[in-house]
Amino acid sequence: MASTHGVGSAQVLVASNRGPVSYAVREDGSLHAKRGGGGLVSGLSAIGPDAGALWVCSALGDGDREAVRRGVGEAGVRMLDIPADVHADAYNGIANSVLWFVHHMIYQTPLEPVFDAEFRRQWASYESYNRAFAEALAEEAGEGAAVLVQDYHLCLVPGMLRALRPDLRISHFSHTPWAPVDYFALLPDDIRSQLLHGMLAADRLGFLTRRWADAFTACAAKFAEGPWQTLVDVHGLGADADFLRARSHEADVEERITALRAEIGTAPEGAARKAIVRVDRTELSKNIVRGLLAYRELLDTRPEWRERVVHVAFAYPSRQDLAVYRDYMVEVQRVAEEINERYGTPDWTPVLLHLKDDFARSLAAYRLADVALVNPIRDGMNLVAKEMPVVSDAGCALVLSREAGAFWELGDEAFVVNPYDILETARALHDALTMGPGERAERTKRLAVAATALPPAQWFLEQLQALRDVQPS
Repeated sequence: MASTHGVGSAQVLVASNRGPVSYAVREDGSLHAKRGGGGLVSGLSAIGPDAGALWVCSALGDGDREAVRRGVGEAGVRMLDIPADVHADAYNGIANSVLWFVHHMIYQTPLEPVFDAEFRRQWASYESYNRAFAEALAEEAGEGAAVLVQDYHLCLVPGMLRALRPDLRISHFSHTPWAPVDYFALLPDDIRSQLLHGMLAADRLGFLTRRWADAFTACAAKFAEGPWQTLVDVHGLGADADFLRARSHEADVEERITALRAEIGTAPEGAARKAIVRVDRTELSKNIVRGLLAYRELLDTRPEWRERVVHVAFAYPSRQDLAVYRDYMVEVQRVAEEINERYGTPDWTPVLLHLKDDFARSLAAYRLADVALVNPIRDGMNLVAKEMPVVSDAGCALVLSREAGAFWELGDEAFVVNPYDILETARALHDALTMGPGERAERTKRLAVAATALPPAQWFLEQLQALRDVQPS
């Protein structure tokens, strides 16, 4: 099939909803650029400036859209000015309110989902949004270029792009879990088919764990029509040890450690209190409320910990434009306040709840944690579980949900819990708190080794090389 687009020059293209840079309009009308990090940024940096790389992303806010309109941009980045209403429907209406809920299995099924006319209207926006990416990639890609499409926002892109540019090598990587067959079957038949057809048009599909890869292939075997030749592989994203260790010892982190230690305080006998630390977005799947309930159960049943432990809970705002997320944040605050009212004393606040995102403070908490609590209902990987052991000063015990992707790499050295079981989680917190310092330090070392097995740049480069090795059909 002949290409309907001119051939561009980019040899490596990444497509994702969020790009490596965002813009804000200052009071004087000028634009301020803020650069992000993460595995994709590290990977693209690692291939060097002469690799002909291009990042295609969406304009996410007014500042981004203004930058596109003014022709302001970063070299190697193409930002798409998709209409704000189309983006909102595709991103919030479908990606975050349907696909996220399916793959994380968090619907309240007696009431939701409801696939009605409004859903179909939003689905049309999801198609338009994906088509905008496919057309931009087709226009920018050089002959035989490698295109690495990212995540659940862009599941239709591989199929759309294949129709426009059959010469390209195309991959898609899922950063989320993948739903098992029976849960994926909640989706309307034609929507399931579109999603699978879109992804199976890629040469390679990547997942964070074998469990999610197997779930996808089971869905494809059950619901996809006709044969498919797509390679399905696993690339378990690791923590960036060099960056984290260096960043966690900068001056702003040291300041926050001092402040956090003062907030945590000392036990009645004068020893430093133990710290149970969690760092999450206030995302439904992160299971923050049940974590708080497990901590309350610990204080209920193990009175020896009262005044001797503090739960440092960082619950940073997430998707606050969706009512269910706003309600969840209110519930997190309510439970934390209830615990503090029930058990707190003039000298001891049992839960230190912080809602304002502060990366330096997160790193400070990583360093001083005695116990890391990571108990998601379901999680593609969970990098917090990998990052805390890497930067911990004295070693931290890890209480880890068996439903986190990280469980498959870290479970041998963690206290593994069923995320729905409050009593089991409370017992695990007690066991983690009572672990001796020698064993805790040794376990932390082994956790850190496993957590950094595939650092971000290598994670990206492995996928790129595997895609380049695909033989054109």
